[in-house]
Amino acid sequence: MARTPDRIATAPPSRRTSGSIPRFSLYGEPAQPGEELLHIEEVQSRSRLYHWEIDAHVHQGLYQILWLAAGSAEVMLDEWRAQVEGPAAIVVPPGVVHGFRFAPETDGRVLTLSARFLVEGEFQDIGKAFRALFSAPGVLHFSPDDGEAQRLHVQLSELSAEFALPGAADAPVLRWLARAVVWRLARASEQGQREGGDTRAHQALFTRFLLLVEQHFLEHWPMDRYASRLGLSTQRLNRLVRAERGCTALELVHERLTREACRRLVYIAAPAASLALELGFEDPAYFSRFFKRRTGQSPQQWRRAHTGPVSRA
Repeated sequence: MARTPDRIATAPPSRRTSGSIPRFSLYGEPAQPGEELLHIEEVQSRSRLYHWEIDAHVHQGLYQILWLAAGSAEVMLDEWRAQVEGPAAIVVPPGVVHGFRFAPETDGRVLTLSARFLVEGEFQDIGKAFRALFSAPGVLHFSPDDGEAQRLHVQLSELSAEFALPGAADAPVLRWLARAVVWRLARASEQGQREGGDTRAHQALFTRFLLLVEQHFLEHWPMDRYASRLGLSTQRLNRLVRAERGCTALELVHERLTREACRRLVYIAAPAASLALELGFEDPAYFSRFFKRRTGQSPQQWRRAHTGPVSRA
């Protein structure tokens, strides 16, 4: 089992000429802000309706795991693009632009979980595993004869069977099975990686900060506003973020803003100046300087650089 790098040379899908990247709850269904969701379905059930192609889109506040049991898919995660062979697990955190082109009759399942569902209740019991798994988009590869892949397939099959039962939405077994899948994938992802020693309280506080950033980074909140919402001083917020990510709180927010700028440059064929305004920059020239300082390229150079061939993972 191995996890692919977060970024490789890629070729973007077709860019939209106007508007924004489509946002869905489940693909093709309108987004429902703040909804609580636990949903699982077979890859074939939805992808067949779209000729085995799921176009680039984004979920806000929803976490997805695509289990590719057998077959293959061309996978897009932000500007990363590759051909993936099963068995593999594709991890999609909230806000990540993603799309798939499946080989016909590909076998697999898609598990979708809401942020609120995972943050509340028993979240602290799997908090460390959850944060490790969804810290970045990526692909976890397994060999066909890997016992761990077989156990994951069985767990997801059991989850699908329970989900299909009448009144399943209120059944606690769904939560147990979903958390077991998250924990098993996180353990596979972290093999060979050093574990942190953070307390549960720090984990929960940092998770709250990440959720605030996701909600407000386009508004360019000052750091003292984030800190105030968390009941912290700015200095303590910076210590918390340094302990978790090795950077300041402002750097983390700028990292999120840069990722969003990269996504929109790849997926939306609007002038960079227009995208700058959408990203909260009143001065397009300042946006260009910000982007170049962060990436080493101008917005126009970034677009041109992401037109290479599809890579294989």
